[in-house]
Amino acid sequence: MFFEGPEKKVELVTCGGPALRSLGAPWWREVVAAAGAQVLSTIHSEACDAYLLSESSLFVYDDRAIMLTCGQTTLAKAARMMVDKVGDDQVAMLIYERKNEHFPELQYTAFLEDARDLHRLTPGLAMRFGNPDSHRLMLFHADRPYQPAPGDVTLEVLMHGISDAAAERFHARPNAHPTGVADGTGIARLLPGFTLDEHMFEPAGYSMNALKGSTYATIHVTPEAIGSYVSFETNMDFTGDPTALVRQVIDIFEPESFDVITFSPDPVAAPALPDHALRNHVERLVCGYHVSFRHYYQPPGAPRDAFDLPL
Repeated sequence: MFFEGPEKKVELVTCGGPALRSLGAPWWREVVAAAGAQVLSTIHSEACDAYLLSESSLFVYDDRAIMLTCGQTTLAKAARMMVDKVGDDQVAMLIYERKNEHFPELQYTAFLEDARDLHRLTPGLAMRFGNPDSHRLMLFHADRPYQPAPGDVTLEVLMHGISDAAAERFHARPNAHPTGVADGTGIARLLPGFTLDEHMFEPAGYSMNALKGSTYATIHVTPEAIGSYVSFETNMDFTGDPTALVRQVIDIFEPESFDVITFSPDPVAAPALPDHALRNHVERLVCGYHVSFRHYYQPPGAPRDAFDLPL
C-alpha cells in the first residue's frame, strides 16, 4: 500500500475584492472538494482560518490563501477556482509549487500541464529548482510586479526517508487516543503557545495545523516503509538564522535527506548543519521573494545489508 506524501501548494494574495475569509466555510469546502480532498476540522485565530484536510491543509486570511494537498489531488483545479472567484485583476500574487513525486505516473496531471493551465488563466512563468533527475521543486508564478511586505517569509522543510523510530510514532494503535501526538514527539515543544489541530490517520499518517495570531505552522507525515515523507511549513520569523528551527524539525524525524526552502524579501543565511552534506543549492528572485532551495543528505555510515526479495 502506498500513499504519495510530497505535496502540491498554491499561495494566492489579493489586492482588492471581498475578504477571503468572508467567502465563508461552505465556499472553501467547495474549493477543497475541487482538489479532491475533504475538510476534517477547523481552528481559528483573529487573523486566520485553518482547515485540516484529508490531504494536508488550507489557511485563509483576509487577503491570502495557502493550500497544500498530497496524494493524487488536483490542486490546480482549486487554484483556478480561487482566481475565478476573486478575478484575475484582483490577484496581486500567485505561486504554485509541486515537489517531485515518488510515483508521478500515478498522478492525474504533471506539473507542466498544471502550469500551462494556470498560465492560460493568469500569464506567468515556470521554473525548476534542483536537478531534473533528483530532488527538485517545480514552481509557477504569475508574471506581474509584486513586493512582499517586510516579515513576509515562509520556511519549508521537506523530509524523505525518516527513521524507523520516528515513523513508528505515527502509526495508529488500538485504543490509543487519536490526538496528543504533538506532546509525545517533540512537535508541541517546537510550537509553544500555538493552538494545535491534530489528526491521526488509519492505519498510519498524521496531520497537524497550528495557529498563533497571524502565524501558522503545519506538519504532514507519511510514515510508510516505501516513500516515507514529512513536510513542515511555517511563516514564523526565521530570518535571523534558520538553523535552530530547522535543527528542531529534523531532530524529530531524523530524515535521510531533506530540502530547506525559504521565501523572504531579503536573502536568508544557510542553516548550519555540519552533520549533513549540502548536495544542491539554487536561488532565484520570484515575485519579490528571494527563493532558496537547498537539498541536504545524511552521509552513510557503515554499509547496509541488501534487501531479500521473495521469489
